[in-house]
Amino acid sequence: MNIFLVILLAAIAIVTLLRYKLPIGVAILSGGLVMWLCLDRTLASLVESAVMTVEQSRTYDLLFSLYFVMCLEIELRRSGTLDGMVKALNRLFKSTRVTLATMPAFLGFLPSLGGARFSAPIVEAASAKMNLKPETKAAINFWFRHIFEVSSPTIPGMILACAIAGIHVSDLVLHLLWFSVAAFVIGWLVLLAPLKKHDHISSEPVSIEAKLQNIFDVVLAIAPVVVNLLLMIVFDISAAISMGIVTAAMIPILRLCGRRANLREILLGALDYKLLGNVCLILYFIGLLTTTGALEQIVAIMTSSAIPTPVVFAILSFIIGMLTGMSQGYISMVMPIAASISFGSIDYAGLAMVFGCAGQMITPVHLCFTISVDYFKANFFKTLKPVLLIEVPLIALFSIVTYFTWVG
Repeated sequence: MNIFLVILLAAIAIVTLLRYKLPIGVAILSGGLVMWLCLDRTLASLVESAVMTVEQSRTYDLLFSLYFVMCLEIELRRSGTLDGMVKALNRLFKSTRVTLATMPAFLGFLPSLGGARFSAPIVEAASAKMNLKPETKAAINFWFRHIFEVSSPTIPGMILACAIAGIHVSDLVLHLLWFSVAAFVIGWLVLLAPLKKHDHISSEPVSIEAKLQNIFDVVLAIAPVVVNLLLMIVFDISAAISMGIVTAAMIPILRLCGRRANLREILLGALDYKLLGNVCLILYFIGLLTTTGALEQIVAIMTSSAIPTPVVFAILSFIIGMLTGMSQGYISMVMPIAASISFGSIDYAGLAMVFGCAGQMITPVHLCFTISVDYFKANFFKTLKPVLLIEVPLIALFSIVTYFTWVG
């Protein structure tokens, strides 16, 4: 059977199960079993995939990284640090547009399924005096929350991608950080620049003591993310270890600052068995791609095509991103292909991240988009329009830069 037909059948199975709200790990593994039925059907490949998943060190690096990310999110949220930063920024910034852009962006560093629901009330409150259309608020909330989707070391998809592709997290972050900056700038020009005349300028006087407290709240919330980045980029520490260090250090720091940080609540609250189980199933699916020979066939066809391999790969990443609507979904399917074409290639990893994310950003399958539209009671297509106006020039810019800087 043609391998791309097999991929299509697997993708259809995954999307169908996701629409029935099955866990993403179960849906993706089901797609893997479809490929197994079409290509192999031997018990040996199932067992070999399980052994591969258990024996590889990346499995444990990934699980511990995700666990510590969830610990950090709980620390900031339950200690009131996150809420304090929100209030501080609302008082510190003279431009409401800055708050509208930065708060969803910062909350994007603390990933959770459907996380747009956390930033939506902030966007609603910050824009209360601006008389914005529901579609504008929904697009702002959705877009700025995801600008670091391809360059944040705290995003599960990024950690998973680097583990599969054999790339250090800090290398991929540095490779794609400019893209996030471009996403912010183009998003600002399309969504926020036209709102200047509606911007609310705060004239409420603030004491010196209040200003100092505002600065402290912001620093306390941002510091863990910044330190985590520095540990990985400057000191070349793995994601699991750096996140563990930051998470452990924040507990005494929060207590010294008079913030609530219950160790038991943090450690037990981060035990998200559903998420960690999904990751294990995704890694098993990746093993099936190898043992069934699916990866080998895909790479052989792509490398023998008259169309340049990077172009075919980018299109494939975009389509799977649209079909799955989740970073773990498209990464688990296309990143193993990138690793098979050129293991450790930062260029192929970047293509997978950016084009897969682009597909994810314009599909109704993406949970955050659905949540944003529903929360603000917005029209789906009117909300999608500005997102497309940002995404098209952004992808064009990335394609041009990649063409002239490609190493392979």
